[in-house]
Amino acid sequence: MMGNLLLIESPGKIKKLSQILGSGWIVKASSGHIRELANDGEDALGFDLEGDRVHCRYEPRGDRGKKVLAELRQAVKQATEVYIATDPDREGETIGWHLAQELRLKQPKRVTYTEITKPAVTGAIAHPRTLNANLIAAGRARDCLDKLVGYKGSKHVVWALKNGAKSMGRVQSATLHLLCLREREIQAFKPQDYWSVWVEYAEGFRALYRGSLSETENPTQAQDDAAESTETTTPESERVLSQAEADRLVEIARTHPHQVVKIESKTTSSPPPPPFITSTLQQAAGAKLRFSPETTMKVAQSLYEAGYITYMRTDSVALSEQFCADVRKYLQQQDPTNIPHSQTKHRASHIAQEAHEAIRPTDVFQTPDKLSLNLIADEAKLYDLIWRRAVASQCSPAQLGKTRIITQSGTVFWEARGQILLFPGYTIYWHNISGDSQLPTVKQGQPLQLKKAGADQKQTQAPPRYTEPKLVQLMEQKGIGRPSTYSPTIKTLKEREYVVLSKGKLQPTALGMDLDAVLERVLPDLIQADFTAQMERQLDAIAGGKLDWERYLTGWHREYFAPAIAHAVAEIRKGIPRGEFKTQETGSLADKKKRQPVNHFDTDDNARLAQMKKEQPVNPFASENSGMAAPSKKRKPVNSSPSQSDGTPQAAPIEILCPNCGNLMTKVLSKSEKMKADHFLSCDKWQNGCGTVMFLNVKTGTYELPYSHRPQTPKTDSPAAEYPCPLCGTPMERYEYNKDGQNKVMWRCANPETKRTSCKEVAFFQSKQGGWWSPKFGELSAPKSS
Repeated sequence: MMGNLLLIESPGKIKKLSQILGSGWIVKASSGHIRELANDGEDALGFDLEGDRVHCRYEPRGDRGKKVLAELRQAVKQATEVYIATDPDREGETIGWHLAQELRLKQPKRVTYTEITKPAVTGAIAHPRTLNANLIAAGRARDCLDKLVGYKGSKHVVWALKNGAKSMGRVQSATLHLLCLREREIQAFKPQDYWSVWVEYAEGFRALYRGSLSETENPTQAQDDAAESTETTTPESERVLSQAEADRLVEIARTHPHQVVKIESKTTSSPPPPPFITSTLQQAAGAKLRFSPETTMKVAQSLYEAGYITYMRTDSVALSEQFCADVRKYLQQQDPTNIPHSQTKHRASHIAQEAHEAIRPTDVFQTPDKLSLNLIADEAKLYDLIWRRAVASQCSPAQLGKTRIITQSGTVFWEARGQILLFPGYTIYWHNISGDSQLPTVKQGQPLQLKKAGADQKQTQAPPRYTEPKLVQLMEQKGIGRPSTYSPTIKTLKEREYVVLSKGKLQPTALGMDLDAVLERVLPDLIQADFTAQMERQLDAIAGGKLDWERYLTGWHREYFAPAIAHAVAEIRKGIPRGEFKTQETGSLADKKKRQPVNHFDTDDNARLAQMKKEQPVNPFASENSGMAAPSKKRKPVNSSPSQSDGTPQAAPIEILCPNCGNLMTKVLSKSEKMKADHFLSCDKWQNGCGTVMFLNVKTGTYELPYSHRPQTPKTDSPAAEYPCPLCGTPMERYEYNKDGQNKVMWRCANPETKRTSCKEVAFFQSKQGGWWSPKFGELSAPKSS
């Protein structure tokens, strides 16, 4: 026996945990999920719904999952005790359950900790518990729910559109809808002129036009972690909607005396912000450090695994009593005037699960300066952010002195506002209030000397597109997804090319707008934020033991989803006018590219293709949509279908003609590991075809003949012999390719035996002068005739 075995998720924690536990312990990692719902059964769901029961079938997640499980089984055989220490959230609990199932652990000991420190880890091991059945149920329900929506929706709705869209999803589509709604607002926006009228006094301050003396005060500046550091709001007067009215007000200001009619002064408190949760960390890191949500979580994961911060997927703002005491101790030593009278507690969001603590440093005395030498640049920046925010959350409120001066000329009132920081409080560590704007000392009834008066013409601005931090903030506010899903959802939208990041803002592509418009018509409920948030609340109820997950899932499918999909399929089959959903061009290259068919071969025989489609109709619900871009290599695409019962690959026609005989090609699914895609095209001999096969080039998104079957004649009007290969002397070929959406040409060796080996560096590109140039061989010149 080798002693105790601790099973964790991330291999990055092994070294730190091994140091903490010492001899007698072995730490092994699952590297995340080790099994998943099988891709079999109806629509490859991997589960069946029968009455109020859900029958799931699980399989190892690819070859990696099989290999990891084999290693873990060997480790379990040699262990005296097995402790499951997967991450302390629903996903971690579910992974722990999968491990227990696959490793046949009868009574596994479950331990959780939110920081990788010796007290936390040893304390957790000293008090193990059993796996939480309610959390596991919520995790299984989420997996089944997401696959049900993703697989059925993608297959029966998205692929049938044949516009290049690859998938839809429960959280993904609702998030895309938020972006598309904002884009439609922007497109429909019509700017309006208005004027901001002001006066400037010799006493040293400026006042803005106000309609009445009883004008209410502006609300206190709200704390916004997603706000860009460059975002500043210039004070404006009450909006004046015509040039004539603006001129009239300016004339009154210039021709009537001014005096102070009212002075308001008060002291207000600005409370410290709460410590970070997942969403606010992503927002602040995006706004202040320009990190994407994905980058933020990767860096935070690294800090967590090194033992510097607590677990980074949380929606709780609570802090441990020990940490709060340590902060007070730190402030007593370094900043005693900033210690509040009592411990500061922050109110959690109404949707928070509050499973564990907020994100904080594990040791407040490990200041950013002390730790900087142990961290790489991004880690140091994020740690500094987390440390300062956690300390600030336990400091005294800031004290602000606010002043409001009302002046009058004729019948017109003018207002000036000032603010000064009386006591900095928490802002020493986390500055989130506007700078001082101090007003001079004046008295009520005091006459004022007008220096200038004027009106600035302005235009209303369209609502801005969302930055990634703003979108995370909106998802949290709307209840779409949970902390662990914000970053992956945005990443998926970008990978699917439904959105692009343009000038730091998320902009839907034409493909994304088109898909959203269709879903809004055929599955309107599923993309609404309220509907998605309600589903999240039901999953929360399952996690709390208040709802049976199988009854919820079967009921939701029976009462809503099955009829909704049937209705959507009927609408698609009726035919949706494509022009109905075309949107304004955004001007981005990605949009234009997505409007074009991804993969149709050059042919003028469109009439023949149309006729063949009539003779051999394609069922859009039997296979993937044609003209689709290359599927991701990282995981099986949601459109993968099971093989037939006899073991032969499933096949379906596709709208691509054979380049040799002109017949419709057939898409054949394949699990061959030699291929980078999950299918190839075949000109079926049983359908009077010629047997030609073509394979998907995942880099270009186009289908290509096997190299040995490609025409060897270069695509050029010039004789190939003009340009011999500088290494082997074979005539070079003119090769056309696409890079960054632009068609380009190069000359390369045409010898099929050497072009990819000894002559692979032979490549001549077109120069600005119109010639051909190679980084290795210089200028290309034709040989002199003998």
